[in-house]
Amino acid sequence: MRAAPTILHLDMDAFFAAAEQAAKPSLRGKPVVVGGLGPRGVVATASYEARRFGVHSAMPMGQARRLAPNAAYLVPRFAFYRSISEQVMRLLGNLSPLVEPLSLDEAFVDLEAGGVAGDTASARAVGERLRADILATTGLTGSVGLAGSKMLAKIASEEAKPDGLVLMEPGTERALLGPKSVRILPGVGPATGEHLRRAGMTTVSDLAEAGEDELVRLLGRAHGASLYRMAQGHDDRPVVAERDAKSVSVEDTFAVDLHDRVRIRAEVERLAERCVGRLRASGHSGRTIVLKVRRFDFSTLTRSETLRGPTDALGVVREAAGRLLDSVDTTGGVRLLGVGVSGLADYTQEDLFAQEAEGEARDGAGVEAEDVPVAGEAVAAEPAERSWAPGHDVRHAVYGAGWVQGSGLGRVTVRFEEPGSAPGRVRTFAVDDPELETGEAVPLVRGPVPGAGLPGGGAASSAAAGRGGAGLPGGGAASSAAAGRGGAPGLAAGQGSHPHHP
Repeated sequence: MRAAPTILHLDMDAFFAAAEQAAKPSLRGKPVVVGGLGPRGVVATASYEARRFGVHSAMPMGQARRLAPNAAYLVPRFAFYRSISEQVMRLLGNLSPLVEPLSLDEAFVDLEAGGVAGDTASARAVGERLRADILATTGLTGSVGLAGSKMLAKIASEEAKPDGLVLMEPGTERALLGPKSVRILPGVGPATGEHLRRAGMTTVSDLAEAGEDELVRLLGRAHGASLYRMAQGHDDRPVVAERDAKSVSVEDTFAVDLHDRVRIRAEVERLAERCVGRLRASGHSGRTIVLKVRRFDFSTLTRSETLRGPTDALGVVREAAGRLLDSVDTTGGVRLLGVGVSGLADYTQEDLFAQEAEGEARDGAGVEAEDVPVAGEAVAAEPAERSWAPGHDVRHAVYGAGWVQGSGLGRVTVRFEEPGSAPGRVRTFAVDDPELETGEAVPLVRGPVPGAGLPGGGAASSAAAGRGGAGLPGGGAASSAAAGRGGAPGLAAGQGSHPHHP
């Protein structure tokens, strides 16, 4: 434990949903849910307006629709969220060389290592400047927790939500934690919480009073001892700037169970290709190929094969995943497939390229002559109908930038608006309209913000100017937030008024 609250935890507020609200003026102040929209989709993030109806992350999307039928339901735009995350992480990097990202919207920062804070007053000042800089740079808000340990800083940021800052003075931890639920501590999930409740322990102070021996008896040596230390407010974990990845994997859940063995194999090969793409992008190779299969009855099987050495060759990974699939019975149907690579290294075993070449030669040997097009012969391809996902960016030759509200029956509905505009108009087109094409996300804040993120300066003045509205969840920077509220509110596809919505 540190003597000063120099560990900072930042958590962006309802990140995916807030980014969508900031990008789409007609959704500001409205319930927005981001996630998979299929029958088996789950909620990734819900705006604070949607949370009032009971919608939360990891909830099945069908349940969310029943709770908030008039919310806007959008598919994620990860490239867009990643670009905003990079801006935020650069601001954090200006504060300290020790930044530990936990996800796109969450990170720990060691302010002491950056020399920007050494006591309570300086730590609070840095936290407030950071919040102002994030707002001015991205148009979004984040909550900041400051404490003498990572655990307490994360708890403090939860207390600060939304758009706030909470600082826990070292020495006050036990008093602050005591009355809180045991579920606030890391590692205490529903099962452990229920086990402790049956033993008469519902608050953190109950754990501290029970003593280490009793917790060890109830939960085992490792978990019990760790939980007792946390109940005392102790956490000595350092902020780690780089955490080595242990594996790379991708998986898909299907709207309808797959029964066709040929289709299942094709999906495994497609997942292997995506997995290798991620593997190469991370600069790694791996030696253990893992296949995950969740069957119709929710039973999950995992199969793995360890190679002679690490590889990032698509042919090798695809072939190994195919062999693993051969060992799994998929007769009753498959609802989820995943392909992963573990045992990561930063080099590739050369002899595996020979293995890949052998596999490709075997694949080519089985091709019938009639399957190979004659030189100069045109190969006709079936035209694929373009797909328009709700929330994705489009651009029209006449009306400019907009986003998809919905599509079906050969039509696509688009709302034309941008982050700095008033709520836009809605128009409908044929899905194959030649003047409509996929577009790029428009930045939430135009142009660089002078001084943003600098330890001694920042954009506090511009952020303060927008505090009246931009600090609201999903609000933009001052100018865009004001512009976005200038017109009629407008409703996204599937939205309407709700008697209990403010």
